[in-house]
Amino acid sequence: MAEKQTVSLKGWAWDIAADVYFPPSFDPAKKYPAIVSGHPTGSCKAQTSGNIYGTALADAGFVVIAFDASFQGESGGEPRLVEDPGFRTSDFSFVIDYLVTQPYVDDANIGVLGICGGAGYAVAATKIDRRIKALGTVVGSNVGRLMREGFSEYNPLGMLEALAAQRTAQARGAAAQINPLLPPSVQAAKDAGLTDIDVVEATDYYKTDRGQAAGGETSFNFVYQGPLATWDAYDRVETFLTQPLCVVIGDKVGAFASYRLSMELYGRAASKDKELVVVEGASHYDLYDRPEPTGEALAHLVPFFGTHLHLGD
Repeated sequence: MAEKQTVSLKGWAWDIAADVYFPPSFDPAKKYPAIVSGHPTGSCKAQTSGNIYGTALADAGFVVIAFDASFQGESGGEPRLVEDPGFRTSDFSFVIDYLVTQPYVDDANIGVLGICGGAGYAVAATKIDRRIKALGTVVGSNVGRLMREGFSEYNPLGMLEALAAQRTAQARGAAAQINPLLPPSVQAAKDAGLTDIDVVEATDYYKTDRGQAAGGETSFNFVYQGPLATWDAYDRVETFLTQPLCVVIGDKVGAFASYRLSMELYGRAASKDKELVVVEGASHYDLYDRPEPTGEALAHLVPFFGTHLHLGD
């Protein structure tokens, strides 16, 4: 079973908290390929990016580092609960800066895994940082696209007008507006007529013992959502996303659009070596923690990363 060490590493002007998962029989005198695991939007390192995929990939022989995004979880940055695409993207490179200083990391073989919204930021980071040699996504989403769609009720300009008014109010002393992304319980979702599979299953994951964790607050600090309204994770992937790519999705479609958006990424990416994995009968949140769907995802991700990060060479 993978052993875990919690570390603190330097970000912009604050520290980033991360959990490092080590392979069984880890030998610090050896060098290992490494994978950076990025958590979903509103999530934290203690959830699916670390406890499911982090442990499994470490058990397969990789060093894996799952981190909390800036302004979220146990990482630093004020104000809290900011979901800014620039910072979220650059977090990956700061984590890699840490990895390349560790003597047990093979700095020529570093990959990235992103889950849900974390996949969009992983895509953006992989376009920029050529130290990333392979990219895997699980139920990948593009939060900028969702902000222009459902998160703004398909009225991004109206959202920006409301954001401007709230920012002025806060500058004059009003309290911050923290917007929950989910209902407080599955029953509350049903009572509100929210029946979409992604909304219901996200609530079941994040609001119960199934996946609940202290750092996974599933909330946005409203006045800092503006950059997402004009950002797109897939901008110019036809030119800049050339690294090997493995895209994993389930075939049960929900409002968070991972099926549609992951298919788009797979189709548009410039990667010459790319693989699409559709897990039959699996929903978005099945691929967070359910043993059979995550097992099928890992059955593809492990050899994918093993090949492109030269595991065992």
